[in-house]
Amino acid sequence: MSVDLPVTVLPTTAPAQLSSVDAATYAEWFACLADPTRVRLLHAVAVAGRAVPVGELAEQVGISQSTCSHHIRKLADVGFVVLRKEKTATLVTVNAACCTGLPHAADAVMGMLGPRPCCPEDLPADVTVRALEHRDWADVRRIYAEGIATGNATFETEVPDRRTLDHAWLPDQRWVAEIDGQVVGWAAARAVSTRPVYAGVAETSLYVGDGHRGRGVGKALIHRQVTAADTAGLWTLQTAIFPENRASVALHQSAGFRTLGVRERIGRHHGVWRDTVFLERRRTD
Repeated sequence: MSVDLPVTVLPTTAPAQLSSVDAATYAEWFACLADPTRVRLLHAVAVAGRAVPVGELAEQVGISQSTCSHHIRKLADVGFVVLRKEKTATLVTVNAACCTGLPHAADAVMGMLGPRPCCPEDLPADVTVRALEHRDWADVRRIYAEGIATGNATFETEVPDRRTLDHAWLPDQRWVAEIDGQVVGWAAARAVSTRPVYAGVAETSLYVGDGHRGRGVGKALIHRQVTAADTAGLWTLQTAIFPENRASVALHQSAGFRTLGVRERIGRHHGVWRDTVFLERRRTD
């Protein structure tokens, strides 16, 4: 028997409070997975990439075939797996919907899919954010170099030249922050693809100069960055941050970014494999 998972877990936004129907559905799912044998069986089916006979699953997990059949039936009843008879064998495949349904259910329960704030409040009064001008490039590249020097800002080991940055960054999505007329930080966004379908998706960067971190410069920059992106019609902003850079992760979360996952050993940095936290912000309207 095949049971479809409810589509209520799939939207990118969710109500502030779970409905009683969704709560009951999620509770049924989690209760089914409260048994470690069922967790192991579901994992075995999910990673197999094919229909697996019950007898083979029983052997893999080290249980009797009757016990395996009992647990597989429980998994099928809530829609985690799909059963198909072939002669005398029962073949088990994973319900593809649960590959997204389960993570979304957990996110919904933990509030990860609920409405996010637009951006940080309590912005510093002494920080001014304006559009980047031609005269700012030297300061932008200097601050970029200061970020590289921290070892936790970027995979780059050398500052890209002005022409490279100017070509990559969206013309109306580049900003600098000033204190008393001095450029102390910058933020920019670049298109993730030239394909029209991704026209509203951009990758963001934000750097604060040495000696000015912890003063709210990042808050002022990201406030302008996300509100300007919303106004310009960008529907998705994404960024990748080293997990060691906790201040940057927290800053982006305060602006409505949510963590989608950790990309393990995604690239080598000075000969060392590094992870990145992948974050995304979706425009709410």
